[in-house]
Amino acid sequence: MRYKEIFLQENTLITSKTDTKGNITYCNADFIKYSKMTEKELLGQPHNIIRHPYMPKVAFKALWDTIKTKNEFFAFVCNLNKEKETYWVFANVTPSLDNDGNIVGYYSVRRKPSAHGIKTLSEIYKQLNKIEKDKNLSESEKFLVDFLQSNNIQWNKLMIELQNTKNM
Repeated sequence: MRYKEIFLQENTLITSKTDTKGNITYCNADFIKYSKMTEKELLGQPHNIIRHPYMPKVAFKALWDTIKTKNEFFAFVCNLNKEKETYWVFANVTPSLDNDGNIVGYYSVRRKPSAHGIKTLSEIYKQLNKIEKDKNLSESEKFLVDFLQSNNIQWNKLMIELQNTKNM
């Protein structure tokens, strides 16, 4: 299926908060605008309500593995809104902690992604999706770990570098 693509404006800051299971507890006007859903439709729903089927499962495994250890996570994410329009974001997800340092939820800010980052990650995501389809999630994760090690870079550093690189 071919999806229509829409693009974030430069000043867009899509923000949301979730509980520890990933259910939306807060969404701002930009989230509502790009998801093409109402606040009522979003609140209480799993954040993956906007997940595009194009996204490899391993990207979300990496997200959860990272944020559950109280670390922040960066990624280029392809989303799908209620009207079946695709939109890419550069996402930053951070755990929210209580006074005792326990995770009580997650906070995410998404902004306009770099075109270079989308182009680069699109190719990597295609490979990861193929591995997940032909083999399994574990093999996809192994490919990703090997890719990062062979390029001597950590996931978050790669994401930030791709976001800060101007179009080539």
